[in-house]
Amino acid sequence: MSIGEVTRFLQGGIRETILLAAPLLLAALIVGLVVAILQATTSIQEQTLTFVPKIAAILSVLALLGGWMFTHLGNYAIQLFRMIPDMAK
Repeated sequence: MSIGEVTRFLQGGIRETILLAAPLLLAALIVGLVVAILQATTSIQEQTLTFVPKIAAILSVLALLGGWMFTHLGNYAIQLFRMIPDMAK
């Protein structure tokens, strides 16, 4: 295996990680921002108030996109396993 192939595998893995984690992280970020704005306007400074809405948002995004995420990850794993014989040469 050349350095170029190793770099391509690493780039693909990082790309897949970002693609699969982005919807969950964006949902948590948006909900956290909304709750922070609500806390700032109402002067409620309870730190634990953000956890339940964030968890609910993450679970709902996971329920909506979970099938796509697992299918995408499975296809990527199958693609990597199919490359194993070529790497042994």
